[in-house]
Amino acid sequence: MLKTELVALVAENAGLTSRQASECVASFIEQITNALARGEKVSLIGFGSFAIKHVAARAGRNPQSGEAITIAAHNSPGFKAGSALKVAINGGQGNV
Repeated sequence: MLKTELVALVAENAGLTSRQASECVASFIEQITNALARGEKVSLIGFGSFAIKHVAARAGRNPQSGEAITIAAHNSPGFKAGSALKVAINGGQGNV
């Protein structure tokens, strides 16, 4: 599903105009992004949680030249699905 398809579905289900739904989806994404940038965890009960994971520096290799390089430490966003989401995508089958 693309963002435009999500906006259309939100507009239809919430009785909003496409513009209002687009602003809602954009605001939702922006707020999650801002919270993660501040180092906060975002939990949506039943859906899942977003958190920042720190990836340590490590040695790597340039695939073109084979030269050894150091890959810098960085933060990476992560998502862990909630139990209700896991059940929903598995056709409502038991405890996942």
